[in-house]
Amino acid sequence: MSYIYPQRLILIVAFALGAIAANLYYAQPILLNIAESIGLNIESAGLIVTLMQAGYGIGVLLLVPLGDTVNIKALVLWMVGAATLGVAGLAFADVPWLYFVIALLTGIGASCVQVMVPYISQMVKPEERGKAMGTLMCGLMLGIMLSRPLSSALTEYFPWSSVFWFSAAVMLITFFLLMLNLPNKKGTSTHSYPALLHSMWGIFKAESILRRRAFYQACMFSAFCLFWTASPLYLIDELGYSHKDVALFSLVAVSGAIVAPMAGRLGDKGLAGKGTFVAKLVVACTFFLSMMTFENHGIAFVFLLLAGILIDAGVSANLVFSQKVVFSLAPEIRSRLNAMFVASIFTGGAIGSALGAYAYAQWGWATTAAVGGVIPCMGLILFCLTEKKAALQSA
Repeated sequence: MSYIYPQRLILIVAFALGAIAANLYYAQPILLNIAESIGLNIESAGLIVTLMQAGYGIGVLLLVPLGDTVNIKALVLWMVGAATLGVAGLAFADVPWLYFVIALLTGIGASCVQVMVPYISQMVKPEERGKAMGTLMCGLMLGIMLSRPLSSALTEYFPWSSVFWFSAAVMLITFFLLMLNLPNKKGTSTHSYPALLHSMWGIFKAESILRRRAFYQACMFSAFCLFWTASPLYLIDELGYSHKDVALFSLVAVSGAIVAPMAGRLGDKGLAGKGTFVAKLVVACTFFLSMMTFENHGIAFVFLLLAGILIDAGVSANLVFSQKVVFSLAPEIRSRLNAMFVASIFTGGAIGSALGAYAYAQWGWATTAAVGGVIPCMGLILFCLTEKKAALQSA
């Protein structure tokens, strides 16, 4: 097999991954602004992010497997084009039902991220694959983590629609960069499309470790999305902070990128099981502690800031541990394993986003934080019941 490893291509794709994934999170800190503008009640505002993430999950399940059979570059460009039109539509949609439809379609288009990662990994020499994947994941994580503060900052000075016009411009640049630089490559599988989908369900049923790890991370990502949906509402609505303050607050998410390499090294040492247990415990305890309220808004801000750091770190670490375990199951079906794993995660994220907005609107921050603590506990209970002591040594 011939390998292609131009550093320029890796950097372009890393930029593309971040630009595309960011679209799933721009709306989180400005839900109040969007809801007020399009006539949506606050209880339903979380559905915007929920539908984007649900669309992402649908795309991962139904479109990502096509990478095994069709021209991958063409598939990526069609999906990036759809996402570009979607974010442009979010800037001018003025009624809830249209906004929901466009949010769903934008999420489906954004799932091309999961087409590009295995696509690029096949082009890299095995001895250089770790370095290349590190660059790609750095781009992806930066896009996700910087999307919220960027959205808040833009909304501080411009109408909320400017966030999506900005994203549409970035996506258009991304489209042309990929069109000019992605090599043409056709998938080698001879399976029909229905056969590919059917095989995924069979693999999911057969691999109990995949099911467990998908549930663990789905719980963690659900809690993560609940926090980042509800905490901006809490900061603005109850504590009186501005979108600029929320932008600075959201920058703490970058700390998650620091933990991921450390988690990878622990996983290589056979500590994925213990790491999973600790990560879940940290996130659950952090949520329960964040139920505390303070009369001094400055103290409340700092306390919530520390909670954000710990939650992001725990979720990022657990993702690395879970990926290590899942990708070691069967390398020859890694793309389909990844599709099912990611689809499960974003299903959890969609649920968490909806719960965050609804719980906060109905009961306020303390109850919302309690719900956030219960979610990782569900995964922790399953972990303790199924992995037992042996898993704490090698899972």
